[in-house]
Amino acid sequence: MLCCVENRFLPRTAAFFDLDKTVIAKSSTLTFSKSFYHGGLINRRAVLRTAYTQFVFLAGGADHDQMERMRAYLSALCKGWNVQQVKELVAETLHELIDPIIYDEAATLIEEHHTAGRDVVIVSTSGAEVVEPIGDLLGADRVVATRMVVGDDGCYTGEVEYYAYGPTKAEAIKALAESEGYDLARCYAYSDSATDVPMLESVGHPHAVNPDRALRREATLREWPILTFDRPVRLKQRLSAFSLPPRPALMAAAAVSAAALTAGAVWYATRRRAGAASA
Repeated sequence: MLCCVENRFLPRTAAFFDLDKTVIAKSSTLTFSKSFYHGGLINRRAVLRTAYTQFVFLAGGADHDQMERMRAYLSALCKGWNVQQVKELVAETLHELIDPIIYDEAATLIEEHHTAGRDVVIVSTSGAEVVEPIGDLLGADRVVATRMVVGDDGCYTGEVEYYAYGPTKAEAIKALAESEGYDLARCYAYSDSATDVPMLESVGHPHAVNPDRALRREATLREWPILTFDRPVRLKQRLSAFSLPPRPALMAAAAVSAAALTAGAVWYATRRRAGAASA
């Protein structure tokens, strides 16, 4: 169990979560492959290839070279896709595909961090059009995700504008700490992959979740806590058994807005800390 509500006079803190195999049991991007197939964005061969990639990802964890190949493949695959259509397909199938694969343990941690007064930030290599709706579903306050270049025609060009991977995740966390006033020494981070070591070591409380072999070795050497998440559960099922007290306001400037917010189960959690986003 996490510590109690933090002193509102101390610097703000946050909990940073990788998404795939840390909060949800699969790759968020690859999970939507059938939706994209039915929407006419990809063919059957692409569905089979993404299914195989998902298997490799789940079986042993993708290393750096595999992640780079996956990035190149997905970038080429989505070239020409209409961004609005992608958003609509994700919205239509979000609850059907993602809700059942959210780890109960991760949802509980998110709730506990919110109760303690910390922001929750999802930091994922997957694309923003996929990660942002999942962040909303989870009640995350902020999302850091890969962004693709969109042309004047509203379609992906196949180029990557920002790749949230490896060291760039750590850079994004440090940038958020500067803009939001987070004290990284008192922040938390969770990931399953050794590629996220830079992210984990940038905070005072790193945790390895369902770690791949390389991260398990690193976590053991550094004496980082190692967590096992293995209970996917629908958020609606948790709702009847769990409710949270109101989320505390961490800054005086947010007090008025925070009074209108609740931090019930993750299903109803707030998107963004009132007032802090404009600070």
